[in-house]
Amino acid sequence: MGKLDGKVAFITGAARGQGRAHALRLAQDGADIIAIDLCGPVRSVAYPMPTLADLEQTAKDVEALGRRVVARQADVRDFAGLEKAFQEGVTELGPVQIVVANAGIGAGGVATDDEQWEDVVAVNLTGVWNTGRVAIPQLLELNQGGSIVLTSSTGGLVGVGIPTAGFLGYTAAKHGVVGLMRSWANFLAPYNIRVNSVAPTAVRTPMAGDGNLAKILELAPQLASALTNAMPVDLVEPEDIANAVAWLVSDDARYVTGTVVPVDAGLLNKR
Repeated sequence: MGKLDGKVAFITGAARGQGRAHALRLAQDGADIIAIDLCGPVRSVAYPMPTLADLEQTAKDVEALGRRVVARQADVRDFAGLEKAFQEGVTELGPVQIVVANAGIGAGGVATDDEQWEDVVAVNLTGVWNTGRVAIPQLLELNQGGSIVLTSSTGGLVGVGIPTAGFLGYTAAKHGVVGLMRSWANFLAPYNIRVNSVAPTAVRTPMAGDGNLAKILELAPQLASALTNAMPVDLVEPEDIANAVAWLVSDDARYVTGTVVPVDAGLLNKR
């Protein structure tokens, strides 16, 4: 018996990286998965974005674990499209009890200041809000409790001293995610719906140059203090974040709500 047997998890940004790790870890624990991803470009993002093939691979990996999966291409910035994808998943798999609002982009640098700010805030904050307002009404209607995890960042708890539009927007959005989490946690607590956030340090994903921190610091040396962990590791793995998410959505954390769980190799404490 898995800790999440009989439950359905709705995960955004699931095509690769942290989102795929969350989908696989929750599937290992018994959950069926509604996997959502944009699978396309964002104008201010310089690194390669996920593809439809990436999302299809996530679905295959979940199925290989013996779990059901519905994978849909949808943009968290588009409420109507996201709601449609969510409803299709619920129709096929049943009602959702777990929500992981993971979709996000890194700070842009290949567009105008206005475009960088607009893109990162739209995906990283408005997209999280859209994910919640798609899923929360069904959780309330189901009236069986539930768990929501929002992906913030160590950059959502401290200020990174880089005065560019992309980094300012990223930091503001990730701080906003923490505020949104705390507000939802208070609103939903009477319904036994828990809301928490994870705050990763740099994670080995395409957003972090697949682990090539030297290249990132070459382009933005001001990031050195913000990316230097206390423990002797440059990055953590997507599975490290997934392990924290799996705990938060399980009954092992049944009275944990309204909190941020850093998975940061001591970065925040070092400051």
